[in-house]
Amino acid sequence: MSRVLLVCLLLLPAACAMPAPREADRDRVQGRTWVVTGASSGIGRGVAERAGSLGANVVLAARRAEALEDVARVIRAGGGQALVVPTDVADAAALEELARAAETRFGRIDLWFNNAGVAPIGRFEEIPLREHLRTVEVNLGGVVAGSHAALRRFRAQGFGTLMNMSSVEGVVPLAYHASYAATKHAIVGLDGALREELRLAGLRGIRVLTIQPWAVDTPFWANAATHAGREARGPWLDGAREVADAIVWAGIHAPSGEFPVGPKAGAAVLGAQLAPGLTRRIAGNVIHRVQMENAPPAPDTSGNLFAPSPGPAAVEGGFRGR
Repeated sequence: MSRVLLVCLLLLPAACAMPAPREADRDRVQGRTWVVTGASSGIGRGVAERAGSLGANVVLAARRAEALEDVARVIRAGGGQALVVPTDVADAAALEELARAAETRFGRIDLWFNNAGVAPIGRFEEIPLREHLRTVEVNLGGVVAGSHAALRRFRAQGFGTLMNMSSVEGVVPLAYHASYAATKHAIVGLDGALREELRLAGLRGIRVLTIQPWAVDTPFWANAATHAGREARGPWLDGAREVADAIVWAGIHAPSGEFPVGPKAGAAVLGAQLAPGLTRRIAGNVIHRVQMENAPPAPDTSGNLFAPSPGPAAVEGGFRGR
């Protein structure tokens, strides 16, 4: 059980409220270099902007250069520095070039956040196989390649923080999200193995954080590939800004390990540990009702799997009020 989850169990509900960085944290962020993939919108953009507001050097990676430039303007206006590096995380060579660009501009990398992700939603066999494989290529391949680039540098310098975006679905898989859930489970396993390797090597200055949010109100739901005959929807969405702030807090303060973001995520992870079968059945029933019964009808789409979304590059998705 992670130390963060143990604190939640002992001090509920206050400890499970989403933490947020404070002005006092500026000394631990200012002048440090944070690399953020998937930084053009959603959680990635929220993390990038918050780290920049604390004075970080933020290296912005995503496929949409124009959207990244908009994030960079916000960061610079808030007192941080920003470097835009358009990147498709499914391209391992591009991730290595991202790391080189960060080092060339800022000298070193202090934190690397593998955040970019995609999803096809619908019954497993009704989703085209190429969309499942693309999801694995982006969500898992991008995290493996990004972690490889980051950890080689962290080992050489003796310190650094690797944050990999998993999900509550890394422990509680949801129906109609099969390949997405598979990649999030794989990230939990990857990070667990990496932490053991670092422990065995005596490299205590390197942290590996596995970020596990609940469903979040971001453009993810507008960008997802859908083959359910309905718009993509998630249950009881958390606010994207609050989640992004909690992730920045984790990047500053959290110990190496798994980090469920907020009380709903903490409760889901606990449920998966204490009653895994029951937790999965409840989750399955909820997502079936939200996705397959209550979501508005919509045509099939490949979303942003193979090309960037033309939609707004916002942090919040605007779905909670619908």
